[in-house]
This record gives sequence, C-alpha cells and structure tokens, in this order.
Amino acid sequence: MGALSFRLPANLSATTTRDLERACMAGGYDAMPTTCRVAVANGKMTITREADESAALAAPCDVNNAGRFFGTTGTLVQRAEPYAFATELARGKLNQIRCQAHDWSFSGMAMSDELNGLIRTASHRFGKTISLPVGAAADAEALNVLADGYAAADRLVREYVDQLLQLRHSRQGPIESGLGVRVNGTIPAAHAATIASSFNSIGMPMTWRQIEPTESNYNWDATDKALAWAEANQFAVCAGPLIDFSTRGVPDWLWLWQGDLQSLASFMCDFVETAVGRYRSRIRRWVLSAGANIVGVLKLGEEDLLWLTARLAEAAWQVDPDLELILCLSQPWGEYMARREYTYSPFIFADTLIRAGLRLSALELEWIMGITPRGSYCRDALDASRQLDLYAMLGVPLQLTLAYPSSEGPDALADADLKVGAGCWHSGFSPETQSEWASTFAQLALCKPFVRGVTWAHLTDGEEHSLPNCGLFDSGGQPRPALAQLKAIRTACLK
Repeated sequence: MGALSFRLPANLSATTTRDLERACMAGGYDAMPTTCRVAVANGKMTITREADESAALAAPCDVNNAGRFFGTTGTLVQRAEPYAFATELARGKLNQIRCQAHDWSFSGMAMSDELNGLIRTASHRFGKTISLPVGAAADAEALNVLADGYAAADRLVREYVDQLLQLRHSRQGPIESGLGVRVNGTIPAAHAATIASSFNSIGMPMTWRQIEPTESNYNWDATDKALAWAEANQFAVCAGPLIDFSTRGVPDWLWLWQGDLQSLASFMCDFVETAVGRYRSRIRRWVLSAGANIVGVLKLGEEDLLWLTARLAEAAWQVDPDLELILCLSQPWGEYMARREYTYSPFIFADTLIRAGLRLSALELEWIMGITPRGSYCRDALDASRQLDLYAMLGVPLQLTLAYPSSEGPDALADADLKVGAGCWHSGFSPETQSEWASTFAQLALCKPFVRGVTWAHLTDGEEHSLPNCGLFDSGGQPRPALAQLKAIRTACLK
C-alpha cells in the first residue's frame, strides 16, 4: 500500500476543500482512476491506495476566470515529502498544453502568435514559480500560472476547432454530422418551427419506466406523437436508450427481481424486442443501453452487465439483424472507479464488448458536466478533446450526449437523486453560462471527423426529465440562450 501527500494552498475555497474527497490517482494507457482513500487535515491532503507505482493526481481546483475543474498533474513517483498541490497541477496543465500544441502543430495546425505567446509566458512564469521558497507566496503564484495555463488551453482548442471546421468545410461543404435533442414530452407548439430549424436529428426517448409502468402494460402514446412530429419534419431519428441502468430508467416493478440475472435478462430482452418490433420500419438506429459500465443498480456485477449488454444486442438483432445499435457510456472519465474496486474502466468495458464481436454502430459518451452522481465533474475543452481522441482508438464512430445546468435552484420534475454541483464552467450556473458551454463543447465534438453526432440530453424542464435544470426550455416553456447557440452551429456548419 502506498500514500502520497500534497500541501494545500491556504486560500482554497470551502467548496473545493469539500470536493477534494473526489481526488484520486489515475494512470494506465486510458488514464483512468485507481481505487484510493482521501484524507484532508491540517492543510494537507493524503491519498492512500493499494498500488505503489507512479501515477498522476486528478483533483478539483478553482481556476481564476475559468471555473472549478478537475485537473491532472504529471506522473508522480512515490515519496515521503509532500508535493505542492498547486504547483503540480500547474506543471501538469502546462505539460498537457505543450504536448498537445506540438502534436497539432505537427499535424498541420497553424499556431497564432498570440497563442504561442500565451504558452511561452505561462512556461516562463512557471519556471520562476518553482524557484520560490515553499510557502504561501509560491502557492499563490502557482495558482496564477494554473489560470494562465487554462487560458492558453482555451485559446489552443478554439484555434484548433476553427481551423478544423474550416478545413472540413473546404473539402466537403456542410458537415453531415448530426445535431439533435431528445424530446421529452410534448413539442411546444409556439416554438416547433424554431426547434425544427435548430436541429437535423431527434433523439427519441424510450424510457422503460414510463412505457411499461406495470408489467406487460405498455403506453406508447407520447412516443408515437413525438415520432410522428419528427417524421413530419424529416428528422433523422435515433431512439433510446432502451435500457437506462438507473433508478429513473427502469420500472419500479423490476426491483422485485434485483440480483436475479436470468429473470432480469428475460424482462429486459422482452422490452427491447417489443420496442424494436413496434418501430422497426420507422426507426433504424437505437441506443441500446446507457450506464451499463457503472455497477450501481439491481445488484448486478461487472461481468453480469457485460453479458447482459451482449444479450440485449442479440435480442434486438433477432428482430432485425440490420439495425444500428449504439452503446452509451456514463462518466467516460471513470470517476466512479476512485472509491470502489472495478475491473473494467469505461474504455475497457467498451473495448471488451467490441473485441467479443459486438457490432456497434457507434459509442455514445455522456458529457454531462456539473451534475452528480450520474454526471462528470467539469473539465475544460482540452481535456474533453483528449478524451475523444482516446475513445477514437477503439475504431468505432463516436457520438455525444451533452448537458450542463442553467441553475443551481430546485427542479421538481428532475430525478431527485441527481444534484447540481460537480464543479462549474466559467462563472457558474446560469442560462448564459450554459449557452457558452453548449457552444464550446458542441463545436469541439463536431469538428472531429470520427464524431457522428451530438445530442442535447433533453428538450424542456417543463416535462418530467432526469438532469436538473439542463433543458433548452425552462419550466415555463421559454427558450434558453443555449438553443440559439445550437441553432447558430447548425446553420453555420451542418447540413
């Protein structure tokens, strides 16, 4: 068993200090967390883990003018002397920026003088910082360097996205990727035309809990109406997830069978076959399941969920062998692995199924930030870009589900188990910040040639939904600024 300790800056906010319980050590080729324990006392954080090999610290930290992000240090070796928390996070971010800038420049990206200046200034400032005596002044300067690093990273990604989008436009004209939203509930009549012009695809929820509230009694009315509207407006349709492994996704009556794998498989396969059979002539693309990589419901283990995912795919293909099936991964950074022993990271979970012969049409990653426990702690766009490049190594097209809250306030129609507050983007949670986040992350995803599409998690907060305050319409039916941002992206970039 090994332990690493970190000397914390004296002025960490109360929220960040509380969130340090999420810190972990991460490593391996997929940079996923390893199981560890965190203790914070007397200005020091200690992380204890079974392994003693070198790894990187991943931890939340306030970044001036940027937000509260999960940052990553460089690889750290085991030692008795405490590391300086702020200094190592700054070193890790600068190393990440410099390496990524080199890789993209080598691939043909033109680096502006301003960007080169930001990277050079941050690097020189860091060199001066590490020469300062250990203490509050060094910590404060390291946090300033960290802020400089995030500013440089933001500029780096923006220039990369702009150039890649321009390159793709020059070669192929409007991009054929999808930009959509999942339609929970009734389409607002007053805004139907705006929705139709803002997206070129529609996500069709198939929430098992709502469709089969009691065993063998189905209610397809809401789905039929939404599908008829999507077809009338000539949208590409992707339905699902059929099985969402969450308390809000599975029907209440199913919990009587928790732990009984064969019975659960029978019920789930029956629902998959019923839904696919009903709409097989109208829907060709399905999200098979979501959240299967996180062991948390129905007393199912990792091996159970791998087997069950493959079994669900077989059930769908028995109805129609030509269906396009998609697997959705929750928490693709693997945060859930930090406090409980897992064999499979989300990356390895998907890789195992692909190697076993599961013919996936795409992998879907949930970029649900600022929501706990289902979502991910906020990351910046450079971390997100690197994650996409990692999952692209699996050789399967990617698509994204996006969501970020517009408020920290109560949301009576959301899943009561989910809360706002896993880091924040820029100034926090507001409709304007949500709009900035949506624009940044949607464009980042769509500029990548291997990303097939982006879908906003749900349309309106005025109907039952899972993620609090994440709708493109508020509870009163008024559009939020994020809708206009997504419409602008569709108009400028997509067919």
